[in-house]
Amino acid sequence: MSIMINREREMLRISPSDSKKIEYSTNQGRLWITRFPGSPNVGNFVDLMDSGREILGTTDKGLFYSPNDGHTWVLRQR
Repeated sequence: MSIMINREREMLRISPSDSKKIEYSTNQGRLWITRFPGSPNVGNFVDLMDSGREILGTTDKGLFYSPNDGHTWVLRQR
């Protein structure tokens, strides 16, 4: 289970205060900024994985992917 991944010049994580949100850092984790504010359709994130061209996110609503570094999420499998 990974709640944080490194992706090129950014770190991405599931927010520790709200698992519906994805945050990013460009300064090795000193400052975190919300990238994805959450959505009732996506649900609570449980796991993140970098699969190259996209990010995979497991949530309580299914398996989602993001083709744009976590800005938006699309259901892959329920």
